[in-house]
Amino acid sequence: MMGSGWRDVINPQIWLAVLGTRFGSVWLWQILLGVITVVVLLIKPRILQPMLLILAAAQLILLAGVGHAAMREGFVGGLQRVNHAVHLLSAGWWVGGLLPLLMCMRMAHKPQWRQAAITTMMRFSRYGHLAVAAILLSGLINSLMILGWSLPLESDYVRFLLVKVVFVAVMVIIALYNRYFLVPRFNRAPTATKQFIQLTWLEVILSVLVLLAVSIFATWEPY
Repeated sequence: MMGSGWRDVINPQIWLAVLGTRFGSVWLWQILLGVITVVVLLIKPRILQPMLLILAAAQLILLAGVGHAAMREGFVGGLQRVNHAVHLLSAGWWVGGLLPLLMCMRMAHKPQWRQAAITTMMRFSRYGHLAVAAILLSGLINSLMILGWSLPLESDYVRFLLVKVVFVAVMVIIALYNRYFLVPRFNRAPTATKQFIQLTWLEVILSVLVLLAVSIFATWEPY
């Protein structure tokens, strides 16, 4: 993308030119942190879990340094990047917890893991409210800082943004339905657990669609 095709992938001048930009410096740190994360994962992941968490969070935060979140300079630009970092961390918190939640649902049926699995799910449920609230608030602020109060529907960027909003809204509705309708019925209705698992898988699928939408329109001009 920065050069003239595949031949420039191994062109040192292109690498130096890219690394001299703000995007390039962030990109370089992303690569370094990615390599370190893989190394830590291969060594002793159970002992170094806190470090893995920090490395993963750092890579998410760095994404706020490129793209539309980096469109402004100065104090306002700094606030926009901090807000976007909060958005990314909150999304990682919520979406990243869905698959472990499904694992805990399975482990809760095993006597030796039941109490630990239930405790973990309760914590995820409690703090997940904060993650969802942070996603919605930071997402709204980020959209206002990029688009203002205008919403040009003829823009492909805006259309894909609205698709993302719809997917996230459905995810929120599913999460609320799971938490406040199905969870209290686990002991009374045998089908509640099965439905909870099915809807959580639907959340996972929707989260993938959200990421796909973002990966497309995040590279487009907002107007």
